Amino acid sequence: MNHTDLSRTLVLIPARMASVRLPGKPLADICGLPMIVQVAKRAQEANVGRVVVAVDDQRVFDAVQSAGFEVVMTRSDHQSGSDRIHEAMLLIDPDAKAEIIINVQGDLPTIEPEVIHAALRALEDPRTDIATLTVEIESEEDKVNPSIVKVIGSPVSETRLHALYFTRVTAPYGPGPLYHHIGLYAYRRAALDRFVTLKPSVLEKRESLEQLRALEAGMRIDVEIVKTVPLGVDTPADLEKARAILSARQG
Repeated sequence: MNHTDLSRTLVLIPARMASVRLPGKPLADICGLPMIVQVAKRAQEANVGRVVVAVDDQRVFDAVQSAGFEVVMTRSDHQSGSDRIHEAMLLIDPDAKAEIIINVQGDLPTIEPEVIHAALRALEDPRTDIATLTVEIESEEDKVNPSIVKVIGSPVSETRLHALYFTRVTAPYGPGPLYHHIGLYAYRRAALDRFVTLKPSVLEKRESLEQLRALEAGMRIDVEIVKTVPLGVDTPADLEKARAILSARQG
């Protein structure tokens, strides 16, 4: 898949202020910049296409804009990040120039550019509607932790799975690797258009996993295997870890 034409790819970063565990999360300071700006910088470093932050709060809008990044205001009542990025896509790319939409969560300030590239690789098969990421689980504790979402997939190469199911239980049964799902997605534009029209599905509601909606609707999800899980910042302890990581990188 040729990504030299960066106009084909749109990187959207949804950011919402309503975090219970870490109030004001997008504006949390990390090495002198708001977290959401650090995420935008990581996306820009990946150099895969236009980067836009989708926000629901004027304070976040102003912070992103003052840092020199493109930002768009979206509604505050979206139920999910995919709904927010779809609205943002329609607002900033009404002529549908972008064919691939990458959803980078706004709480991944230390994400490596290679991880973003990996999601694009999983769209190499033209039959794939949505691409996402996973890493092999090494910890026995993580294998049984319901907070660690597992990918059940059929291997299509040494680094890629065709997703059959996502679950919070320890699965599949028997000897072999287990895979931790990483919630970064790359959509074909038509797939995102379709996904947001679908109603929450039976298994999605049962597992509390939005991606099952796509599988239940017959959409194909391929999963690229990467080496590390990006740090998601959800708590004050996570925030301190992110500060330490970026401080070390800056030397």
